[in-house]
Amino acid sequence: MASISLKNIVKNYGKTSVVKNIDLEIEDGEFVVLVGPSGCGKSTTLRMIAGLEQASSGDIVIGDKVMNDIEPQHRNIAMVFQNYALYPHKSVRENIVFALRRLKVDEQELQRRLVEISEMLQLEELLDRKPADLSGGQRQRVAMGRAIIRDADVFLFDEPLSNLDAKLRGHMRTEIGKIHNKFGRTSVYVTHDQIEAMTLADKVVVLHDGYIAQAGTPMEIYLDPVNIFVAQFIGSPSMNIVDATLHNDYLQLGEHKLPRNKLSAVSFDDEIPSEGQPVKVGIRPDFFNDKKYFTQSDSSFIFEAMTIELVEPMGFDKEVLFNLAGASIKARLDLRSDVKRGEKLDLLIDLSRVLLFDTNSELRL
Repeated sequence: MASISLKNIVKNYGKTSVVKNIDLEIEDGEFVVLVGPSGCGKSTTLRMIAGLEQASSGDIVIGDKVMNDIEPQHRNIAMVFQNYALYPHKSVRENIVFALRRLKVDEQELQRRLVEISEMLQLEELLDRKPADLSGGQRQRVAMGRAIIRDADVFLFDEPLSNLDAKLRGHMRTEIGKIHNKFGRTSVYVTHDQIEAMTLADKVVVLHDGYIAQAGTPMEIYLDPVNIFVAQFIGSPSMNIVDATLHNDYLQLGEHKLPRNKLSAVSFDDEIPSEGQPVKVGIRPDFFNDKKYFTQSDSSFIFEAMTIELVEPMGFDKEVLFNLAGASIKARLDLRSDVKRGEKLDLLIDLSRVLLFDTNSELRL
């Protein structure tokens, strides 16, 4: 295993900069997920770690060795690609052990690893098939088997589940988690799916327009986003953002006055004007509760008689839509709430979880 250090990494294609001054430390054995929208630079960053792309400037260090001029085959990295990249003319068995044969691994050790990996990924019955005879999920398991059979220092995953349906994605997420728990290799995983990021990662790195917008544990990213982009990209449904006005003693949110002294998640200082300052309020859908079923606390606030415009049963909970301060707001409620479209509902919220953002910079206050 090995740590990874990215030091002021820049990647340009002509005059276009796609990765901009990235600094990132990945600890030995850590599972790090790079997440962000298309074009944010996450796959390019992964390919630079692998050596498939050359950084325009900056250093990539794996372990204690600078890798800038080291060819991919000499970096001791195993990579799983989005399109599987299997040899179509070779059997599953031959695909999995291909790298070991090139490395001239002892035949007995090769077979031992093949048996171990095949059992782990449930490929025993597929070893003699060709890739064309496999389903998408089976091909992805073969691709993972081919990567993890090597005694690599680092595992890299480039959107490996994006071609699978929802059920298979959920299953393969679990398998990848098991693989990491078993081998404990330093892993970097690229995805645009924030659910994959939240469920797999020790550390989530959110990229936006070539920059690192925020890095932290999944819950740090979810509960303490540094700006509106991160707040709305992470979380499903995304965070509600509403315009409001900050006063000395309260926050004016439409017709509602929220006591300012209960907004404990907000860091007020002398640089933040108070009276009449426009701000944006961030409230996650799951921070709302039906007042009938929850006990109030000192930091509670009740939005009274909100008209429910839409009810969407989700199985284990339900999502409702209502209007607040001129904005369409989504709340995720306990199944005990039997509210129907057109009815009025008192919604309880803990003000200590409400976030404020600067209107212009969109940075967290």
